[in-house]
Amino acid sequence: MKTASLVSKDVEHADSIWHNGIISPWTDATVPVRSVGHASVASVFEGIKAYWNTENQQLYVFRLKEHMQRFLDSIKIVRLGNRYTLANLIQATIDVLKANKLKEDTYIRPWNFLSGIIYEQIAPADSPTDVIIDTWPFNSMMGKERGCRVCVSSWTRISDNVLPPRVKTFSNYHNSRLASIEATANGYDWPLILNEHQKVTEGPGACVGLIRNGVMITPDIPSGIMESITRDTILHTIAKDLGIPVIERAVDRTELYIADEIFFMGTGWEVLPILEVDGLPINKGEMGPITKAIDHAYHDIVRGINQKYSQWLTPVWGE
Repeated sequence: MKTASLVSKDVEHADSIWHNGIISPWTDATVPVRSVGHASVASVFEGIKAYWNTENQQLYVFRLKEHMQRFLDSIKIVRLGNRYTLANLIQATIDVLKANKLKEDTYIRPWNFLSGIIYEQIAPADSPTDVIIDTWPFNSMMGKERGCRVCVSSWTRISDNVLPPRVKTFSNYHNSRLASIEATANGYDWPLILNEHQKVTEGPGACVGLIRNGVMITPDIPSGIMESITRDTILHTIAKDLGIPVIERAVDRTELYIADEIFFMGTGWEVLPILEVDGLPINKGEMGPITKAIDHAYHDIVRGINQKYSQWLTPVWGE
């Protein structure tokens, strides 16, 4: 079975990048080596996808407004400087996609980080920041048979009073990195991480949904998960359209073992079936029918095939 990939293997980077309001060659977007630590630790980013519709010859950015608002919310929570509005960032995204002449499925990553040379171990709140928007092609796995094997990690999920999970910051992802390295070392593809109350939270880069007796169950926001835009799309739109009841609540570890279907959901991984948890097969190790229906519905929305939700799509080419 195949898992998701955010990067086309034959593409290292796009030719151009948006950097502080200017489209620049990718090779010119640099920071001083002494800034690397602070630029990584005190930084927030966002993950966005644009999907190519061959029939319409159009590239649609999915829920760009919501993603950029979450980006601005993250900046606010961690108290980084910012001089760009929501409208600025939306236009900047369109500009950099056009500059790179992208007419294929594309991953977009805005990034706000501390810039310049900082000598203090803890950077002052008024430290200068840079904003970049980077893009690269990716290989969508929607509509294909795929899946992954996961384990419940021994690492505990960060909490809102430690490093808020609703903030998309690189620092938070070290928690996910440790869990992922452990999972790989133990022969699994990815981990699922429990919180301090031993309740299920999410994977290293995606939320999780369970299907049991035709009902979708997913950890609630207070469990310590990302406020996922993909999760919101699936829970509050796709599930409603498909007639699937949804329950958001705290989830026990053992509920994973007896679920009929389980899947990851997120911008990067889209809808990724979980076929095994801690060595126990889920749905006989196959992608389940409800997961397939969700995957199909998500595909049609993000590519602009289902025009009912066209307000979520920002077209790049044309007028």
